[in-house]
Amino acid sequence: HVQLVESGGGSVEAGRSLRLACAISPQTSQTMCSGWFRQAPGKEREGVATICTGGGGTHYADFAKDRFTISRASKNLYLLMPSVTPDDTAIYYCAAGFLYPGFRWQETDDYHFWGQGTQVTVS
Repeated sequence: HVQLVESGGGSVEAGRSLRLACAISPQTSQTMCSGWFRQAPGKEREGVATICTGGGGTHYADFAKDRFTISRASKNLYLLMPSVTPDDTAIYYCAAGFLYPGFRWQETDDYHFWGQGTQVTVS
């Protein structure tokens, strides 16, 4: 069972930079995708970005391309969000799923493990 714990959220002014972190434990040798989703008030949860081991690549939602950067180092997953806007206000979730043929990186059902979420509020 993989546990995910997010940190780094908070209340910031528009234009500021935020870096979210997700501690992933335990480490597994299985091929997995780890990513970030977000859910704004009154909206469905949406994929932000995912990074996969085993040649699965890195994927970004259109709104995140050229804005956010996902990275993974050791036991942590990161999401760097430079110059946030009020539209980025949401609860951000870290998620992990086992990579398989046909894996749909933006589908919540394809992720087996979820963190509790961290609130990001941009004013």
